Amino acid sequence: VLRDEFRQPPGDVVVAAGEPAVLECVPPRGHPEPSVSWKKNGVRLSDRDERLTIRGGKLMVASTHKSDAGVYVCVATNVVGERDSEPAELVVF
Repeated sequence: VLRDEFRQPPGDVVVAAGEPAVLECVPPRGHPEPSVSWKKNGVRLSDRDERLTIRGGKLMVASTHKSDAGVYVCVATNVVGERDSEPAELVVF
């Protein structure tokens, strides 16, 4: 089972360059419990980037760069399939 509705979709975030940013989402209820990943501008983010931490439904950017700005989508995945959240924008000024 994987419901359609995200319990908490990510919201837009505005930060100054160099500041940390946190995007947060709570995935839909599912069985098994869905795992969460993130896409930026349609491309799945790798947790190999040492500035990024993905923990639970949180995406944390340690020190934002101008290049981090963009549209982020929270992706919930389990054996049933995948659901994308509404997009959230990260603005870096």
